Amino acid sequence: MTWTPERENKLRELWKKGHTASQIAVLIGSTTRNAVIGKAHRLNLEARIVSKKIPVATKMKKESNNVEIRGGKLSRKARFKSLLLDKSFEPESPKKLEELTDETCRWPIGHSFEKNFYFCGRKPMEKFPYCKLHVLYAFQPKHAKEDDIISEEDVPQFIKKKIKSA
Repeated sequence: MTWTPERENKLRELWKKGHTASQIAVLIGSTTRNAVIGKAHRLNLEARIVSKKIPVATKMKKESNNVEIRGGKLSRKARFKSLLLDKSFEPESPKKLEELTDETCRWPIGHSFEKNFYFCGRKPMEKFPYCKLHVLYAFQPKHAKEDDIISEEDVPQFIKKKIKSA
C-alpha cells in the first residue's frame, strides 16, 4: 500500500474529526491501524486527546500508593514502600571486591564485566550481608507473590516505626 496525496488528505481529514486509527484504516481501505498511526506521526498530526477513562495501570498505581495496614500484617510491597519512604539512607560508598568487609553492603551494582562495576558499600543490617535498601530485594519468601501477606515478625523494627509515624 502506498500513501498517495489523496489518501494523506483523507487521513488528515478523518484524524481531525476524531476517528480512531482502526476506523481510519477501514475507511481508507487496504491499510492497517499501525500504518495509519505511523503515517499520522510522520505527518506531524496533532496528538489525540487523553482518554477520560483512567487506565487500569494508573488506577492500580494510585491504589498501591495508599498502603493499608490490616490486622498487623503487611504485604511485601507495602514494606518496600515504607522502606523507600524512610529516605534516611546513607549515601552509597562504592567498593571494589577487594575492599569488601563484614561492615559493608555486598550488593553488586552493574555487571562484573563492566568497567564501572562496584558494590554498594553502605552499612549492612544486623545479621544480613546487605544494607536495609537491598535486604528487601535479596530476601524474598519462596514462591511468594508480590502481594503475599506476611506476619509482623518478618517486618524489621525500623519499618514498623516508619509505618506508625506515617
